[in-house]
Amino acid sequence: MVVQKNAEYDIEIDGMTHDGLGVGRIDNFTVFVEGAIKGEKVHIKIIKVTKSYAVGKLLEILEASPQRTEPFCPVYKRCGGCSLQHLSYEAQLEFKTNTVKDNITRIGKLENAVVHNTIGMEEPLRYRNKTQLPVAGTPAKPLIGFFAKRSHDVIDIGSASCGIQDELSSEITELIRNFISKHGISIYDEKNQVGILRHIMTRVGFKTGEVMVVLVINARDLPARKALVKELTSAVPQIKSIYLNINTKNTNVILGEKNIKIFGSDTITDYIGKYKFHISPLSFYQVNPIQTEVLYNKALEYAGLTGTETVFDLYCGIGTISLFLSEKAGKVYGVEVVEDAVKDAKRNAEENGVNNVEFIAGEAETVIPEMYANGIRADVVVVDPPRKGCDERLLKTLVDMQPKRIVYVSCNPSTLARDLHYLDQNGYRAVEVQPVDMFPWTHHVECVTLMSKVEK
Repeated sequence: MVVQKNAEYDIEIDGMTHDGLGVGRIDNFTVFVEGAIKGEKVHIKIIKVTKSYAVGKLLEILEASPQRTEPFCPVYKRCGGCSLQHLSYEAQLEFKTNTVKDNITRIGKLENAVVHNTIGMEEPLRYRNKTQLPVAGTPAKPLIGFFAKRSHDVIDIGSASCGIQDELSSEITELIRNFISKHGISIYDEKNQVGILRHIMTRVGFKTGEVMVVLVINARDLPARKALVKELTSAVPQIKSIYLNINTKNTNVILGEKNIKIFGSDTITDYIGKYKFHISPLSFYQVNPIQTEVLYNKALEYAGLTGTETVFDLYCGIGTISLFLSEKAGKVYGVEVVEDAVKDAKRNAEENGVNNVEFIAGEAETVIPEMYANGIRADVVVVDPPRKGCDERLLKTLVDMQPKRIVYVSCNPSTLARDLHYLDQNGYRAVEVQPVDMFPWTHHVECVTLMSKVEK
C-alpha cells in the first residue's frame, strides 16, 4: 500500500517520539501523529508524505489509552507552549525517563549507566517564575499569548490564565493589554519591522514575592511610560522593578542587549535553599524554583565534596550552583560568558557572605584551557551548558585535566548523551543519571549526571 496525502486511515500507535508525537505504521511505513498516545487506536488524515515517513492529523480516537487526560488549558490544541497536557502526569514522568534512557543508550552508547526515574512535582502547576509573551494585533485589539506550534502566529490567551505561569504574571499581562489600548501603543509587525511593543516579560521571586516587568520594544523609548509605571505599580504593589529592553534587530532573539530602568530597583531577589539571589533582566535563572532546589541538591550530592576540593562551575549564570557548591568546597571558580550575569554572581556571593568563590567572564571553552595552562586545575567540574551542549575544546581540556568527577547538568538529553559518549571514550564512566521534571506538561526534561574518572 502506498500512503496517500489526504487519505484517511485507522492505525495503532506503538511508540512516541522524544517531542511527544505518537508513532504508528501503515504497512511498515512510519507515520507521526500529534496528540496520539502509545497504545491507542486512532483515525487519521495524512497531511504530509515524504520518502521515509508521513504525518497524520488526529481525527478521532477509536481506542483511548488509560493514560489520556483532558487538557486543563482552553487553548492547548493551538498553543505551542505545552505539548503533553493530553497525557497524565504520571505517564509524562515515565515518558521522560524513557526519553533519557533511549538517548543515553542510542546516542551515548552507554549500556551500564543507571538512569533513575524522573523526579516529579507534587503540584505541577503555576511553577514558572518567568513569562515571555509575544505581542501582536493592533492597539485596539492586542493579541498577547504564545506562538502557535511551528509558527509565529500569536495565540491570544485573553483573560484565561495560563496554568503553568504565576498568577501575578497573568494579572500584569491584562494590565498591559489595557494600557496598550488606552494609550494607542503601536505593536511590532514582524513582517514589516515597524511598530514598538514586541514582548512582555515578567519575573517573580517565589520566596520573596518581588516582581520585575520588562517590555521589549523596537524603539528607544515607550510612549506614556510614566502612565505605565503608575498603572502597574498602583494595581500590583509587589512590582519592584520595571524595565524597557531595546531590541531593534530583525531577529527571533527576544531580548536586546540594552536595558533602560524606568522604575524601582536594578534587580529583584529570590532564594534557592538558604541562598539569596539578585536577578536582572538578562540573568539566566532556572524557571522552576521548586525543582531547581531538587536539581542543585542532587548536583551537590554527585560532586561528593569533602571541603578541600577546587571546583569549576562552568556556564555558571548568576552563580546559583556555585554558591551551593561553595558550602562544601575549598575553592569554586565560576565561568560565564554573559558579563551582566557575572556582575550579579559577584554580588550574590558577597551578599550571601561567600568568600571562596571567584567568577570569571568569558567563554568556558576559552577560559578553561587558559586556566589549565596557567596551572589552575579542578578536582571536580560541574557543567550546565545551553541546549547545544559543551564545545569539544572544553571537553578535551577537562579530559586532559583529569578531575576526579564531572557533574553534567543538562536540559537536552541528546547533546548530553553525545558529550557523555566523548567522556566515556576518554577515561570517564557514567555512574548514574537523575532526570528532574523542571517543565511539567512539556516534553522537556532536565538531567544531572555523575561521571567518574576510571582508575587505571
